[in-house]
Amino acid sequence: MSTTHKAHCLILPYPLQGHSNPMLQFSKRLQSKGVKITIAPTKSFLKTMKELPTPVSIEAISDGYDDGGLDEAGSYAVYITRFKEVGLDTLSQLIQKLRNCGCPVNCIVYDPILSWAVEVAKKFGLVSAAFFTQNCTVDNIYYHVDKGVIKLPPTQVDEEILLPGLSCTIETSDVPSFVSTPESDILVEMLVNQFSNLQKADWILINSFYELEKEVIDWMANIYPMKTIGPTIPSMYLDKRLPDDKEYGMSLFKPMANECLNWLNRQPISSVVYVSFGSMAKLEAEQMEELAWGLKNSNKNFLWVVRSTEEPKLPKNFLDELASEKGLVVSWCPQLQVLEHKSIGCFLTHCGWNSTLEAISLGVPMVTMPQWSDQPTNTKLVQDVWEMGIKAKQDEKGIVRREVIEECIKLVMEEEKGNVIRGNAKKWKELARNAMDEGGSSDKNIEEFVSKLMTIS
Repeated sequence: MSTTHKAHCLILPYPLQGHSNPMLQFSKRLQSKGVKITIAPTKSFLKTMKELPTPVSIEAISDGYDDGGLDEAGSYAVYITRFKEVGLDTLSQLIQKLRNCGCPVNCIVYDPILSWAVEVAKKFGLVSAAFFTQNCTVDNIYYHVDKGVIKLPPTQVDEEILLPGLSCTIETSDVPSFVSTPESDILVEMLVNQFSNLQKADWILINSFYELEKEVIDWMANIYPMKTIGPTIPSMYLDKRLPDDKEYGMSLFKPMANECLNWLNRQPISSVVYVSFGSMAKLEAEQMEELAWGLKNSNKNFLWVVRSTEEPKLPKNFLDELASEKGLVVSWCPQLQVLEHKSIGCFLTHCGWNSTLEAISLGVPMVTMPQWSDQPTNTKLVQDVWEMGIKAKQDEKGIVRREVIEECIKLVMEEEKGNVIRGNAKKWKELARNAMDEGGSSDKNIEEFVSKLMTIS
C-alpha cells in the first residue's frame, strides 16, 4: 500500500440510486480523512448512470445480469439468488486483483441486503462494516420481524405495535408496507435477511444521527455495535468541511437545473411547494390527477418533478393550462439546490429516507404521501416524533384526494400549526449540522471508525 493511505475500504452498494448515494457520501468523508476508497457497483448499475463521481476509484463486480440487472432477471427471487452466486465470486476476484497490484483492501463496507459480503470479508481476513441506508427505527422493525415479534405485511388492521426504544405506539399502517404478493414476500425476506448474519460484522453503521433517534439507537446498540454516521448528504449543505462536495455524483436522470433555479429565483420567499416522489415511485393515474388539482387549488406556486415515464398520467390539458408563474413541471431537478432555495415553503414528498434526511438537514417542513416500503414509518416519525410535517391521509380507496392535499399544504404554509412545524424544522436542521460538524456525534463515530482502520492496516 502506498505511504499516503494507511487504510483501503472497498464499498459495496446495493444497485439502486437511493442505496448507492449515501454510501458514496460516506466514502467521501472517509477519503477526506486519508482512507483510500474503491467503490464496487454492479456492471448493470454502472450502465444506467448519467454521471459518475471522479474522486473515488470504481471497479465493477457482476450480479450475473450485466446488461439489465433486476429487469433482466425478471424477479427479485431469481435476481438475489444469482447475485449472491456471481457476486461472491466476482467480489473475491476483485479483492485478489487489488491485492496483487499492491493495493490491498483491509475493509469492506457493504449494504446488509447483500449479507453474503461479510462471508467474503471473513474469508480474506478483512474488517467488515454493514452500512444501513435506512434509519434506525425502520431497521428496528425489520429486526423484530426477523425475531418473529412482528409480521410483515401486518395481518391485523390498526393493531397497535409497541417497539422498544420508540416513544410512541405505532399502528399497523405505520410499519413498512408491502402488498401481499409472492414478489413482495421475497422483498420482505430480503430486508429481514439483513439481520441473518449481522453478528459477524465488526461495525454497523447507520445513515441517521444520534439526536434524531436517541432511544431507538440506545436500545439497538445493546444488541449490535451500532454507530450513526449521517446525514449522508453532500457536505456543502451541512458542515461545509468538504469544499468540493456539492453533489452526490451518481444520478439516473439529468436534472433540469437552470430551468428550476431560474424559475425559483423569481418566486417570493417561502412561497413555493416543491413536489417530488423520488426516482422509483409510480403513482396511479387517478392519484396524479388528484395531486395535480390539489396543487392548483392550493393557490400556491409549485415546482413538481414528474419523470418522463410518469408524464402521460397527468390530467389532459393540465400542462397547457398551467400559467408558468404559477407552476413548473420538470422531469428531474437538483433536489438539494431546490430544497435549500429561499423560495421553498414546503416539500410534498413520498418520504423516502434520502429525501426525508435532505428535508431535515435543510430545515424544510413536509407534507407526506408515503407509497410503500419504509415510507409509512418515516412519515410517522416526521409527523409524530419530530413534528416537522403532516401526513396527507388516503381515503378508503388508497387515494389522497385533492381537498386533503390542498388542506395539508395550507396548514403547513399558513396556519398556526404550521408555525410549530416550521420551528421544529429549524431545530432539526441545526442538530443535523452539529452532528456532522467537528466533534459532533456522527463526526466522532466516523473518526473512531477511521482511527481503528488505520491501526489494523
